[in-house]
Amino acid sequence: MKLVKLFEEFINEGVHDKNILKVIFMAGGPGSGKSRVAQELFDIPEGGIQSISYSTGLKVINSDQAFEYELQKIGIDPKNLATMSPEEFDSVTQGEGSPRERAKKITMSRQKLYMQGRLGMLIDGTGDDYKKIQTKKNLIEKLGYDTYMLFVNTSLEVALQRNAARSRSLPEDLVKEIWQAVQNNIGHFQTLFGSENIIIIDNSLSGTAHIKQMEGAIAKLLRKPLQNRIGKQWVKANS
Repeated sequence: MKLVKLFEEFINEGVHDKNILKVIFMAGGPGSGKSRVAQELFDIPEGGIQSISYSTGLKVINSDQAFEYELQKIGIDPKNLATMSPEEFDSVTQGEGSPRERAKKITMSRQKLYMQGRLGMLIDGTGDDYKKIQTKKNLIEKLGYDTYMLFVNTSLEVALQRNAARSRSLPEDLVKEIWQAVQNNIGHFQTLFGSENIIIIDNSLSGTAHIKQMEGAIAKLLRKPLQNRIGKQWVKANS
């Protein structure tokens, strides 16, 4: 499908989207179980490089999906990331043309189209870089979006166990580094989004019962009337 046609469809869909101008940022380090939480709370299918929440209509922004796809395209099993040498790891994650950079470009292009149509989004990230999320949040709000955060937390022990078992495991030292950075940012995110606009899930437990309990809290966030003045003006102009 040509980008122009795709953009036109997004504009038309955006005005009537039930969660128009809503963005939920997801944060949580490797092994936190963000993907499982997203699947349970937002009814997101596994696999593929483009996803949508069947229950909310939110478009999923997750470069990890595209990264795994790009790795497989060049014959690399994502499971082998944890055992790569530092040089091999850098070759697939750093620099222009690397699988990670190609994945980021694919994801950003799709996100720009969604933003042009003001479609609701679920932006999946680690949360280890506070400034990055702060900058993205400010940019999105200038377009008229209301923003929220879903923070998926775990103990370091559980994160390491899950990372070792996942299909795209990372070096243990990197997991520990990211986990600590994410922990350091919890308070900053509560201040940035406001306590009423952030949900924190302790996902150290096994099973899904504790995740399902948060469905009501997510629904409550998305039911909130649009607050952003710029967003209200956009809706009025495009209705």
